[in-house]
Amino acid sequence: MRYLVFVASGSMSGDGLPLPEWADARILLSMSDFILQPDPDDKRLTQGVTGVDQDGRPVETRVVVERPLTLFLNGQEIVTMMTIGDHPEYLAVGYLINQNMLRPDDEITAVEYEDDIETVVVRTKNPTNFEEKLKKKTLTSGCAQGTVFGDLMERFDEVRLPGDAILKTSWLYTLTKKINTSPSLYLAAGAIHGCVLCEEDRPLVYMEDVGRHNAIDKIAGYMAMNGIGNDGKIFYTTGRLTSEMVIKTVQMGIPILISRSGFTAWGVELARKAGLALIGRAKGKRFIALSGENRIVYDADPTKLRGLSESKKTQPADPARHGA
Repeated sequence: MRYLVFVASGSMSGDGLPLPEWADARILLSMSDFILQPDPDDKRLTQGVTGVDQDGRPVETRVVVERPLTLFLNGQEIVTMMTIGDHPEYLAVGYLINQNMLRPDDEITAVEYEDDIETVVVRTKNPTNFEEKLKKKTLTSGCAQGTVFGDLMERFDEVRLPGDAILKTSWLYTLTKKINTSPSLYLAAGAIHGCVLCEEDRPLVYMEDVGRHNAIDKIAGYMAMNGIGNDGKIFYTTGRLTSEMVIKTVQMGIPILISRSGFTAWGVELARKAGLALIGRAKGKRFIALSGENRIVYDADPTKLRGLSESKKTQPADPARHGA
């Protein structure tokens, strides 16, 4: 997919830039952890509120802010999403890709974000019309209730995941430790989900949002707008391994999906059909694989590794703030 221009208006400036200015992103992928990650100090994303605790004592805590974002593809309104609003351009492009409304040969001429009216417009060189597709709507199981238009399984059977992709257990243990101890909105305020694009034992792009479907769409958009391929990539999510997460991961061509949460039956069935390695309940030294077990290389002895216990530091300070 060719990406040309991003234009932002208002007080919130997006990170999207013309692709040539992001040429170094692919170099950074080969050497760095977290080339992009959540900023829990961003005052636009949380706000302070007061209340009382279980003993009736006054408390002040921070809660995640959610705001509407209306997406247009050229002149057609597609959907209004509830989001924290930190990367509207990535969310817009990734949503359209994962809805199969943008194809690899489409040329994006502009992504325009208007902060004051909470609207993002994706413009393409060729005209588009998804009137019929928009009539068929599926509400997903995700938090903030995502919406899928058209056939949920569209293109799923066409994808062929690389057969030689592996996951070393040493990578898995390192990834879960880095991700769970990294500064995030989850640790600061809870009530949020995260998705992370990884390579071997390095977390690369970490996105959070009120729904895991938004977080995965942001990563899809980031990959497309920065020319990042799926070779050697691993996907991590904090949410449940549902059919939607499996379908989107497969459509992105990523052969390994990891979560610290559990599974749904259809998610497991689809993962087995696609040859996706599906690994859940990955906490500390433990995990369960229900699909793609042949991709796992057991190169680490968890009993000899330090710092992998399920520490309370990886949870929000106030359990009441934790949103599933």
